[in-house]
Amino acid sequence: MNCHASTRHLTRFIAAAMGLCALIAMPAAAQSWPDKPVRVLVPAPAGSSLDVIVRSMGETLKARWGQPLVVENKPGAGGTIGMDAVAKAAPDGYTLGIGFNGPIAFGPFMFKKMPYDPAKDLLPIVLTTSQPNVMAVPANHPANNLREYVAWAKAQGNKVSYASVGLGSSSHLTMELLKTTAGFEAAHIPFNGSPPAALSVAQGETQALMAVEPALLALVQGGRLKLLAVTSPQRLAARPDLPTVAEAGFPGFDALAWNGLFAPAGTSAEIVNRINADVNAAMADPAFKQNMAKQGLILGGGSAAQFKSFIDSESRKWGAIITKTGITLD
Repeated sequence: MNCHASTRHLTRFIAAAMGLCALIAMPAAAQSWPDKPVRVLVPAPAGSSLDVIVRSMGETLKARWGQPLVVENKPGAGGTIGMDAVAKAAPDGYTLGIGFNGPIAFGPFMFKKMPYDPAKDLLPIVLTTSQPNVMAVPANHPANNLREYVAWAKAQGNKVSYASVGLGSSSHLTMELLKTTAGFEAAHIPFNGSPPAALSVAQGETQALMAVEPALLALVQGGRLKLLAVTSPQRLAARPDLPTVAEAGFPGFDALAWNGLFAPAGTSAEIVNRINADVNAAMADPAFKQNMAKQGLILGGGSAAQFKSFIDSESRKWGAIITKTGITLD
């Protein structure tokens, strides 16, 4: 009996000791992180806004971490290829990804089957930037503000069409949200990117486009397009004369293309919090702020919990629009 009792006590002691070691090891691992380069997967091509964001904070993070930031571009399938690689990476803080609304908030509602579940397989770390769309119409359009455009569209019945930069894009979904909010009809004509979409509006082949302002700048300056509204809650600093959709008579309207850093699920809270603090510090750097302003991007920041809450809200809002319109990508 005594032998058995001693064995049981020894087993319990070893188990308790192993548990204690594991508890001690977790913060220790976080404290030693990073002891090798940190890889950031970008689900978009080199030179894209996502790529620029990550590379722009690289030097600041290298100085804080004592390790280089290795950027790896993995574009394709609406961003899901890159984010799937993040979801399936080891949860040790050495593989991160910069995700955006497409493969995080839109994808689960547009793809019948995704290779990962954004809510379960990815941990939000920090919101990096956001960018509103602006609504453009042909320069000779009779409407000079959004209210006039909505009244004009309602009077046209089913003769109105609008361009987008691609099926299931923020450009597409933002116009669908406006249609639902304002109560007018317009047929969707998707294009492969902003140049052909903007040209179709400038030539009068389609009658409106939601897109990021830098992509339309040349045609606006050339007198071929005019802007009616911006989809952010506040006016753009670069265009203080351009009213928001909310100011134009549709209170509460808010539609932003956003992005942020993610880690694989299972990454320790200590490492996530460390990355969050360091990225917030990198985004406070004046050179980074200036670079983002040039790109027409609004700085993010905040805690991991705030970013998660924001994603949950975005998923509910856009999920309802996607479900209503029946948009599918497979």
